[in-house]
Amino acid sequence: MSESIEIPGSGSLETRPALEHLDLVAPPVARALTALEAANPAVASLARVSEVDPELADTEVLTQAFGMDLALSSNCILVAGKRAGEERIAACVVRATTNADVNHVVKKLLDVRKASFWPQERAVEASGMEYGGITPLGIPEAWRLLIDSRCVQGWSCIGSGLRRSKLFVPGELLAALPGAKIVEGLGI
Repeated sequence: MSESIEIPGSGSLETRPALEHLDLVAPPVARALTALEAANPAVASLARVSEVDPELADTEVLTQAFGMDLALSSNCILVAGKRAGEERIAACVVRATTNADVNHVVKKLLDVRKASFWPQERAVEASGMEYGGITPLGIPEAWRLLIDSRCVQGWSCIGSGLRRSKLFVPGELLAALPGAKIVEGLGI
């Protein structure tokens, strides 16, 4: 399956099968892809990876540099809140053309009074991924995984856990991730 496939809106980025290039993703992401392959090989085999210059890894820069459609990109944002002394964490996946509704939707789903974006240092340490490359694949089991319903339609360009590459995954792969909850209106 090494042949290139057409991903609408991906511009000039060339992709390769992610399962054949696990060296291009962070260790937690490689473990998640391998586990998904064992559970659902047909879906896992759809994941693609593209090596990029880390200087071009930020969403807007990447889309401009490679002529990508911004609507193809999905971002993974880490949000946390506390209830009864317990910290509750969610990885929220939304299209790059939207923002996660932290103050209403995420706060309600986490059942906390206040939800906030996680500080960069904590996000990197707890996820085992690089900032700017954090992705829903390979997040800790204790975290909630909230995916905007628009992200499970078509393809998404997401982080690989590293700034030097990007993953391209179909919505069915995101929906198949352990604990994934598809949420209408997560992105606004």
